[in-house]
Amino acid sequence: MTQPPPPPPSGLSPAESSASAETQAPLEEHRFPCEQCGADYRYDPENGTLTCDHCGHREAIRSGPWRGGSLRELDFETALSSGLAEADMEETRVLRCPNCAAQVEFDQKDHAGECPFCATPMVTNTGIHRHIKPKGVLPFAFDERSAHQAMSGWLGQLWFAPSGLQQYARKGRRMDGIYVPYWTFDADTRSQYRGQRGTVYYVTETVMVDGKHQSRQVPKIRWRPVSGRVQRFFDDVLVLASKSLPKKNTDALEPWDLSALEPYQPQYLAGFRAEAYAVELADGYGEATARMRRVIERDVRFDIGGDRQRIEHIDSDFSDITFKHVLLPVWLAAYKYRGKTYRFVVNGQSGRVQGERPYSVWKIAAAVALALLIGAAVAYFGSR
Repeated sequence: MTQPPPPPPSGLSPAESSASAETQAPLEEHRFPCEQCGADYRYDPENGTLTCDHCGHREAIRSGPWRGGSLRELDFETALSSGLAEADMEETRVLRCPNCAAQVEFDQKDHAGECPFCATPMVTNTGIHRHIKPKGVLPFAFDERSAHQAMSGWLGQLWFAPSGLQQYARKGRRMDGIYVPYWTFDADTRSQYRGQRGTVYYVTETVMVDGKHQSRQVPKIRWRPVSGRVQRFFDDVLVLASKSLPKKNTDALEPWDLSALEPYQPQYLAGFRAEAYAVELADGYGEATARMRRVIERDVRFDIGGDRQRIEHIDSDFSDITFKHVLLPVWLAAYKYRGKTYRFVVNGQSGRVQGERPYSVWKIAAAVALALLIGAAVAYFGSR
């Protein structure tokens, strides 16, 4: 069975293998001064332009080098052998959170901030993160106000949430727009399998029920050996490259419409932050192949046919493996309650909300007490 290619011999992450200055890509600074007043532009999701909050001037985002066509994929084995071109690499300035270890990109002027993932203060532990440059970005589709409305509506439906959490929603505390890193993988697969096809048939049996003979139909399965081949091309198998958010929440933000991906341009990041990937390429591919194998198994069962299927062996060959690094938009809020951080995430494309939530012991106790009182009252008046 074909296994994923091994990681590079050094075993180092892109951030650790930056080596000498001669081989480093230039440091990327994502600042875009307004051409009229010099203040910083920000990306405006409603208009799809760069907008200056100081003077109101707008500037269109110019077409990227691949606009109108498919995004360029990178060869997986070339990347593992550290053979990517310098144009496919970049360096950005990041702050590393001492609590959750998230690496978040900050502007050069920032020397401190609050971690958007866990609300922990971060100060001056800056570093240069060398990584594979994103090939695509899914721009934010709506602004912070709309994201907050979506989150407030979701929080308002939570029973037994602490009053402080409801107040948090009403006060409109700032939400952070974060571009979260993902990998996508393409692969051509061919699989050979052995197994058995089961055909259900029925036999009549006579049994004694209450002293009487009764007939019943009993299902049986007739098995016969089968073998065959299936093939499938996988396109854009999506794998989260962040460890800063609970995976169950980010998975629940799906689906993403990846057909709306734009060629990566840092202008889309103006006014937002981007997280550096923490799941390395080889590990991301391992998760992607696990997903592919589940689909291949489903294909094999369909190919075996019959009423039942037994799979004895699948030998899959993965070829023409390519990948790309993409950034997807998430609105994020972190709320601390009794020393624990609870996070809420909003899909920046669809508005879907997911999150963690604390429970108010007092509200639960009050609800239980009220239920007991109602039960006692019903029993009292019912007995009269």
